Amino acid sequence: MTESAQEIWIADDDRGIRFVLAEALRDAGLNVREFGDAEAVREALRTSSPALLLTDVRMPGEDGLALIAAWKAQGLGPVIVMSAFTDVATTAAAYRAGAVDYLAKPFDLDQAVAAVQRALADLPTSTTAPDTAPAPTHALLGDSPAMREVFRLIGRVAASDLNVLITGETGTGKELVARALHDESARRGKPFVALNTAAIPSELLESELFGHEAGAFTGATRRHAGRFEQAEGGTLFLDEIGDMPLALQTRLLRVLAGGEFYRVGGRELIRGNVRIIAATHQDLDARVAAGQFRADLKHRLDVVRIELPPLRQRRADIPLLARHFLAAAAQELQLAPKRFSKAALKAVAQRDFPGNVRELENLCRRLAVIAPGNEILPSDLGAGASSSSSGGWTDALREWVTQALADGEVDIHTRARAALDQTLLQVALDAHEGHRQHAAAALGVGRNTLTRKLGASRTRGPAKP
Repeated sequence: MTESAQEIWIADDDRGIRFVLAEALRDAGLNVREFGDAEAVREALRTSSPALLLTDVRMPGEDGLALIAAWKAQGLGPVIVMSAFTDVATTAAAYRAGAVDYLAKPFDLDQAVAAVQRALADLPTSTTAPDTAPAPTHALLGDSPAMREVFRLIGRVAASDLNVLITGETGTGKELVARALHDESARRGKPFVALNTAAIPSELLESELFGHEAGAFTGATRRHAGRFEQAEGGTLFLDEIGDMPLALQTRLLRVLAGGEFYRVGGRELIRGNVRIIAATHQDLDARVAAGQFRADLKHRLDVVRIELPPLRQRRADIPLLARHFLAAAAQELQLAPKRFSKAALKAVAQRDFPGNVRELENLCRRLAVIAPGNEILPSDLGAGASSSSSGGWTDALREWVTQALADGEVDIHTRARAALDQTLLQVALDAHEGHRQHAAAALGVGRNTLTRKLGASRTRGPAKP
């Protein structure tokens, strides 16, 4: 077998992607060879040994993950995966198989060239052995650029034993990320133990974490294993870590530094082997500055940070999530399946959802139960489900317009303007006891304008000149 010095191989069934990527790499001074499927790569390997492989995941015949496994089994150079499929399982499987980087299609060519140059500059990092364990499925969904980056981070970090800090607003799915990190790690056969530190009274939190001996305090009638012991060999997920009392932060820091702890009231030193994943919706840097969180503990936890975007910053994912939650709710509750109309799905996607994914899921569960028909219409969404920052009245207006358009109604703008003017003028007159000049001033219009708009419409109180 001849060695092709610094030769880069591209395996992708899309000829256009192969062409533009190969040209970009050649412009960077690299030798490039192109292949349309995995079989062609295997055939070429009989006579050549390239420096690096860029491969798609899904191709006709053998897929890219199987090709990576064969490639790494022969002790060949680094592999970079390119794929339009950026879910957690696919991304993590690529890293487990031995990929050194993951490019989500469509990718920037400069980014791809930089990834190749990094991999070539650090060849020893490409010797990861493949893991043939079946890939788990995950509840994390999304195809937006922000979520693609989250999936990429999970895939890259999961195989390590580094502590991870997950940040994001309430309801964004921080525990789902923690579970994915555990499921894709070498610890996946061991326990995943979760503890919401904000949900446990401060006087009981130490016992929950580290356990206690019989007689350690009133009511402690027997020995209790804490979450650290329960998670031995696996992962301990500490949710809402920003709310942990300062005194307990000190003890947690000692455990993270030495891997040892005592049960409450105990004298036996316990050595633990646990990976810590923490999460918070708070700004830990601000809490550190305010003296409410230990800086040294933050540095121990914040080795790798994964920031989850709020749902309003990934609106493109809302239809996918809504359809998934609606179907899951129907299956779980043993109800007839339902579907969103195009207008209803569009209306849902326009909401802000301050409660994020959790709020969207609750909305879909409610619709699975109370929506009267098999197809969910904008009128089924209800004002109570509204979360738009513009206020409930704009959501109601949006739903009315959406339904009117769907029904093929005409003169929608004229009728809406007339209804808006009538409502504003009537409420302003009522608020100012029918005094037109005061009502006009409050609305920011002239008295003549108000009188003209009222026309022959009746008011509920006598108009005053």
